[in-house]
Amino acid sequence: MTTVAKEELVSYIGKDLGTSDWVTVDQARINEFADATLDHQYIHVDEERAKGTPFGTTIAHGFLTLSLLPHLASQVRVEPENVVMGINYGLNKVRFLNPVKSGSEVRARVKMTGANEKQPGQMLITTDVTIEIKGEEKPALIAESLALFITQ
Repeated sequence: MTTVAKEELVSYIGKDLGTSDWVTVDQARINEFADATLDHQYIHVDEERAKGTPFGTTIAHGFLTLSLLPHLASQVRVEPENVVMGINYGLNKVRFLNPVKSGSEVRARVKMTGANEKQPGQMLITTDVTIEIKGEEKPALIAESLALFITQ
């Protein structure tokens, strides 16, 4: 994470901010997500039955992959100085392009596309985020993400 004066944020628009560390999406994480969301579809939780699918194994829920976005993107984001808190403000677009197989590693590649002061003490940062899967050309997902930073 990089912290800069709010006036400097615009200089990062259009820039690739880098990539996060890799995170493993293992079966235990998938099962915990299934329990939390009550989504126990067999392609996520039944390892034996999932072997017969085109994936050959269980896959993470698309929303599990999406839920990793705040953690992954926070490693490379640029934010204004004196942040009191950051709030997930929403998503303008999300596309799930490639399933994440159990045991895969994912990371975020982040590009800043906007920085706007909504009102004094509130900066809205827009980023394009690509969740990459280690060893695969096609990413797991792409999203346009918005974060609102409250400053002192």
